[in-house]
Amino acid sequence: MPPSQKRHRHIVALIVQKYGGTSMGSPERIRNVAQRVAKYKAQGHQVVVVVSAMSGETNRLIALAKEIQKNPDPRELDVVISTGEQVTIGLLCMALKDIGLQAKSYTGGQVRILTDDAHTKARILSIDEQNIRADLDNGSVIVVAGFQGVDEHGNITTLGRGGSDTTGVAIAAALRADECQIYTDVDGVYTTDPRVVPEARRLKTITFEEMLEMASLGSKVLQIRSVEFAGKYKVKLRVLSSFTDEGEGTLITFEEENKMEKAIISGIAFNRDEAKITVLGVPDKPGIAYQILGPVSDANIDVDMIIQNVGVDGTTDFSFTVHRNEFAKTMDILKNKVQPHIGARDVVGDNKAAKVSVVGVGMRSHVGIASQMFRTLAEEGINIQMISTSEIKISVVIDEKYLELAVRVLHKAFDLDQETA
Repeated sequence: MPPSQKRHRHIVALIVQKYGGTSMGSPERIRNVAQRVAKYKAQGHQVVVVVSAMSGETNRLIALAKEIQKNPDPRELDVVISTGEQVTIGLLCMALKDIGLQAKSYTGGQVRILTDDAHTKARILSIDEQNIRADLDNGSVIVVAGFQGVDEHGNITTLGRGGSDTTGVAIAAALRADECQIYTDVDGVYTTDPRVVPEARRLKTITFEEMLEMASLGSKVLQIRSVEFAGKYKVKLRVLSSFTDEGEGTLITFEEENKMEKAIISGIAFNRDEAKITVLGVPDKPGIAYQILGPVSDANIDVDMIIQNVGVDGTTDFSFTVHRNEFAKTMDILKNKVQPHIGARDVVGDNKAAKVSVVGVGMRSHVGIASQMFRTLAEEGINIQMISTSEIKISVVIDEKYLELAVRVLHKAFDLDQETA
């Protein structure tokens, strides 16, 4: 039997692993990553590793660029900040070779991760995986720089915050890998933040839909772009801790038919960084929402929840939320541009709001989740300022000072501290 066929018979799986900046934070940690990769290799798996820059390095490079040029040129900034990952791919390959493994590093450009030309926030268009495949078949561990690619003219581009997660998922999709493992400083996805609720449990599985909601609602375990990408290309994702060997982490998967034993609610997400703005006494007529929100979106400000009250005497009140960092800018636009233009009575705001959401695919087939949520908050005297719902989530805006209390009582009310059958 030719050696290549013989080797293939023993290959159990093709695994893509992604390690973040804390996992690559020091020579000792890089050696730990090498040992972990070696374990998978010893089991016969083919392994591709995607790495971030050492923790703090990208911020250091951005600060350096800003010392030279107050608003750094985007193309040149990408040239500078992409070097962080070039360092870690080289170091990890050295660590792997040091323990006797074949290893080869690739920058994004060497793989040819083709992106559009939106410097500092590029999107991946395609990946040429041929060279990686050939090197895997020769028994090498492949180490790829996360967070970066090249545009069609060969300019270096970077993918924006969390770009290494996206690189990992995209490479897993291109190689049709059996699993994409994302190593972070937590050992999986929890029912809510364990720092707020010590009884929070690690979920064995969660669906892509739930994970997308959790990520967009402030659960910082995975970057939302990488979850969207994985969902689109049906890449199995697993979240694991790079600091412990125990546990199987959390598998993010497609909704299984068998939801009998699945809890109705999977988790509670929350976001402290909300600000709520109300435009009072707005003329109640078609097109008014656009006249209010158009200038806000033109300023690149993301609007989250929107509520328009029932009109009285030809006027209505219009409320929405934005990220707290954008509060002052949004108030300025509304007071100086929008209010005089539409003849609104006043613009009022509160930048001490928070959002709490219950998330679960089980909501589709169970009624009464909303009423249970509202009753639980009412019993604690927590006033709900805004509500928004989708098929698998209910979000409310409340006063920030009640946020942790709300998360704790909801976690208990939905039995999230109990193991499911």
